[in-house]
Amino acid sequence: MLNPAQVLFFSTLILGTLITFSSSSWFTAWLGLELNLLSFIPIISSKFNQYSAEASLKYFLIQALGTAMILSSAPSFLLFESSPNLLICLALLLKMGAAPVHFWFPSVMEGMNWPQCIILMTIQKIAPMLMLSYTHSPLTLSLIFFASAASSVIGSISGLNQTLIRKIMAYSSINHMAWMLAAIHINEMMWMTYFLVYSLVSSSIALIMHSQQIFHFNQLSSHNFKTPEIKMVTLISFLSLGGLPPFLGFIPKWLVIQELSNNKAFIWLSILLISALITLFYYLRVTLSTLTLSSPKIKNTLPSSSKTLLSSILFINFFPIFLPLSLTFFT
Repeated sequence: MLNPAQVLFFSTLILGTLITFSSSSWFTAWLGLELNLLSFIPIISSKFNQYSAEASLKYFLIQALGTAMILSSAPSFLLFESSPNLLICLALLLKMGAAPVHFWFPSVMEGMNWPQCIILMTIQKIAPMLMLSYTHSPLTLSLIFFASAASSVIGSISGLNQTLIRKIMAYSSINHMAWMLAAIHINEMMWMTYFLVYSLVSSSIALIMHSQQIFHFNQLSSHNFKTPEIKMVTLISFLSLGGLPPFLGFIPKWLVIQELSNNKAFIWLSILLISALITLFYYLRVTLSTLTLSSPKIKNTLPSSSKTLLSSILFINFFPIFLPLSLTFFT
């Protein structure tokens, strides 16, 4: 259950994000980032998780380093009259956990509970991503292309040998960050669409993992699913997160592929597509091993609240199939 302190810190975390992307100056945006950071640290800390203190300390040190880089960009602009955009861009990539400065992200994810992982994978990326869109220049565009390519390759290859679900989700988040960097290069609306779909699908997986208390790859194929329905919805959500058609996760990738093709960015697109296939491979490894390995017959019945959650997740993932039917019906 949420206590009043957690509600307060979550409210100030959302407030910090709102301040950042609604500000008209770099100073106000930096204040929003700091409010967001100081609100997230108490949310991570938990007396029920022995690794939460280590995760919160790692997160604080990395974010403090990113803040120092943003602050140090101001003297470089004043003294040397050079553009601070490159240093700010690198600091924001560090704050969001994009490659090649991604080293802290999987270890911090491993030390948190699933609800905190949802916040780290979704809400904590909004402010740095939107601030990154303000730094557009030819030099920062080269850095964004390099970070996107590195995130796609590292996120796909590093997830192949993982057995912890939270680390698999962390490297998947790094891979999806590559697509989001490409989307925000195109326009903010494209990024917003991709981010919304990614947040819905990844949050649905994390909520199911939290409800079933699943943390390891082996637990997916054992007795931890209370009903077959939960097992099937989990596997569909994994395939949707991997971008397999006709699930919802394929739609934003399709839009990004179309826009990159129209912009003649074929090298960038090729790297993203190859890495997406590798990422889909380890999602298929999770789903196929869970489906093929036998488990005891389960006779539990789902409560009504769980049925509502599962129905919502199923509808979200099958939304691309329902959309043409609904449009045909209304027209």
